[in-house]
Order: sequence, then C-alpha cells, then structure tokens
Amino acid sequence: MAIVIGSGAGGAATARYLAEAGHDVLMIERGPDVPGKDAGNYYANVDAGVRLMRTFCLGGTTMVSGGNALRCLEGELGSLGIDLADHYAAVEEELEVQMLPDDLLGDGTRRLMDAACRIGLSVHRMPKFINPDLCCKDGLCVFGCPSDARWSAIRFIRKAEEFGARVITERVADEVILRNGEAAGVRCGNEIFWDDRVVLAAGALETPGFLKALSLPTAPLFADTFVSIGGFLPDIYMNRDVPMGAYIPFDGGFILTHYSRPLHALMNEKGISAQPEDIIGMMVKIKDEDYGSVNNTIVKIVSVQDAERLIRGSAFAASILVEAGADPATLVTAPLRGSHPCGTARIGVSVDTNLETAIPGLYVTDASVLPASPGAPPILAIIALARYAAGKMSL
Repeated sequence: MAIVIGSGAGGAATARYLAEAGHDVLMIERGPDVPGKDAGNYYANVDAGVRLMRTFCLGGTTMVSGGNALRCLEGELGSLGIDLADHYAAVEEELEVQMLPDDLLGDGTRRLMDAACRIGLSVHRMPKFINPDLCCKDGLCVFGCPSDARWSAIRFIRKAEEFGARVITERVADEVILRNGEAAGVRCGNEIFWDDRVVLAAGALETPGFLKALSLPTAPLFADTFVSIGGFLPDIYMNRDVPMGAYIPFDGGFILTHYSRPLHALMNEKGISAQPEDIIGMMVKIKDEDYGSVNNTIVKIVSVQDAERLIRGSAFAASILVEAGADPATLVTAPLRGSHPCGTARIGVSVDTNLETAIPGLYVTDASVLPASPGAPPILAIIALARYAAGKMSL
C-alpha cells in the first residue's frame, strides 16, 4: 500500500498511477470534497509579505486553476537527469490539452492580443485543459468551474478510486511515523495508518513541516510572484473571458491577459465609477528568486531583482492596456500575490532524482520538489513528475 498526503495535482496523480499499477492506495486530504462550483470558498491564502495562494479541499488548487497547460523546467530537470518528455506527452494527451476556439477568447483578450502585436510584442495563445464544448464562458475558472469544463485533480482521484484507492477527507495528517529509520505510516489525531510507503503531496507550504519534524532538509520558497494591472474600458466584459487566454514571454516569466476582481474595488477607491464588465486587465508573473521561508511563520520577500522585473513588466502591461483602449488615468495595480508556491523540498536538497527523501519509503510529489521557480503554470510539470515518480515506486 501507499499513503498519499494531499490531493492536488501531485497527490492525485501519484495516487492514480500507483492504483492503476495495482498498488493499494490511501489518500488523506485535510479539506472537504466539494462541488467544483464551490471550490473558491476554500481558498486558504497566506499573507506572507506576498499573498500566497492555496486551497484546502479535495483536488487542491487544481480546483481553482486557470486551466493553463504549458510545459516548464524541462531544461532544469533534464540537467538533473530527469527526462519528462514522454510523461509530458502522455499527460497532455490525457488532459486533452488544446487551444481554445476564437469564440471563447473574448473581446478583451483579443483587443489586448492585437494591441501587443501593434507595439511589436510576441503574443501566444495559451494552451488549456478546458473542454470548449462544456465551457460556459463565465470567467469563473479560478473560483471553481460550475460546468466542470476545466480538468481538475478530481478526475484522477475518481480514477484512483475505480482502481481501489481509498480517499479520506477532512482529516489532518499530523506526522509521518518511522520504524527502524524507514517510513511506516501516518498519524491523524489518535489514529495511525500503517504502510511502508508514504508520499508527501500536501503543497509547498505544508510539506516542509513534515520534513522538518523528521530532521530532513528543506529549501527556500519560490512563488512566481505576480501583479495585476487594469484600466477602465466600458462594456468590455473581460470579467467573463476565460482567464489568461493569451501570454507574452517576458524576462523568464509572462505578461498575461487577465481580469482580476481586486481591480474593481481599487478603481472605486480611486473614484472611478466602474462595474466589473468595464475593466480590462493584465497580469505580470515573474520567475522570482527564492527569498522566502516556511517555518512557524511563512515569509515571502520581493528581492531587488524581482521588484525590477515587476516594474518593467508592469510598464509593458500598461502600454498594452492603453493601446487596447484603456484610459491611462484609470490604471490601477493590485497587491502582490504568489500563485505557485514551490521549491521548498526541491530535488537535490530534500529528495533525490526518484523524488525519495533520505528516509527510505518517504517521497515528495508536489510543487515542493521543483528545482527552480517555473515562472509559468506548473500543473503539467507536477503531474508529469508524479507520473515519473510513481513509475519509480512501482519498480
């Protein structure tokens, strides 16, 4: 058997692939099993200087993702001897990664794409794991998809259950139990589940606590820090666009088309009478430095280099917004956030290239293991790594 702590992209993929290979699997998730449309109610964000985003429910943050399907860190992982090419291809096929049809892009996204092209920037449409036939174009991806058009880890969890996996929700895993220096089980309150293979997939803000309790090394925190910027453009209805429908590569990160809800309140505070449908926006997401830590207090600091990247990216985004028709006097920026906490149990520090720790039988398969800030949506990378690791565990 294998015990998997956490049910996001990494945990669900590990459970699914191990169960499919014939292993008995127990998954433990601290949050509840909720309908996709309600997932936005289960954000459990952390104010760490930069506001770090996470979700406590079955399926983890895949339940509130934008459905973005980019490969990332192939070079960095390759230099460590991890070739994910076949795993990426298999995952992309299963998730039915595709470009969305034009009618799902939305007027705001198209205007920003055209504006960026006019000022000489290279614009790309974002590949998505969204079924266009089910998408109702409500702009709610990051608050929970009401039509289940966007893939989430729930699909892998249900597949794991079909192969016999057991899933426990609303149970907090307190510690990993060792016997003779090897993984032996997991304690949840007064109950212990015994097994000689334990997989940590609780997320980059939770996994380090388990490792530190076992005197295992951890690493500083990346977060793909981002800033949202927007302006007034009457009746653009970008709030109903599929989020992040297009992107512009920028300094190792991206400038993306994106409506952000905080922009509405910020405009009203500025005295601008705007409704959500009157706002056009962009996001600047950087490949940030690992100036962050996860201890009793979680801290994420913006380095000088990070600040410079954010400022330069915001200047480009503002130029695009104005070119697209936004009133420059109305531009506002939201506080910094980090949507991809990662790297706190990275390969080469906390785990080896099989994603196993120095404690035999104890593995990590979440964003913690990423060796560098992806600067891009990491869901595909996490799933591909979990698929790779599950194969190693099955040998």
